[in-house]
Amino acid sequence: MKSDRHAKILNIIREHPIETQDELLELLGRQGFNVTQATVSRDIKELRLVKTLGGDGKYRYSVSDSSTEDIRTNFAQIFSSSVKSVDCAQNLVVVKTLSGMANAVCAALDSTAKDSVVGTIAGDDTIFIACRTDEKARGLTEELLALRKKYISKQG
Repeated sequence: MKSDRHAKILNIIREHPIETQDELLELLGRQGFNVTQATVSRDIKELRLVKTLGGDGKYRYSVSDSSTEDIRTNFAQIFSSSVKSVDCAQNLVVVKTLSGMANAVCAALDSTAKDSVVGTIAGDDTIFIACRTDEKARGLTEELLALRKKYISKQG
């Protein structure tokens, strides 16, 4: 069932400009896959779907390329264009994104497999990143802020 659902998800995002998990959930339901939003969220992560900017200026789900260099480039692009702020509190890093972009940024971050990260969780516009230590959280925060600053300076 899961593999059938994954195949259907890939088919749907190729045929339709899916901007949100709710849209994907609705189309899956129409195809006979009655699943929860949490299941769709896990599927998106497992399939390594990312949101990419379309020609019309809207973000849509698409299949990411799994090569290491592409993952790093993809992460930098998604992160830099979607993140509003990064801060840390003890061993947690909190990333604020544009509305609806937290899952895409989180999936891209997860694909970079940082040893300092224990786990991540994303909502609509906020990501919590649990790091192994307070020091590792500060280091990750600095790294993410530098990435964002680098992108902003290229734009301006």
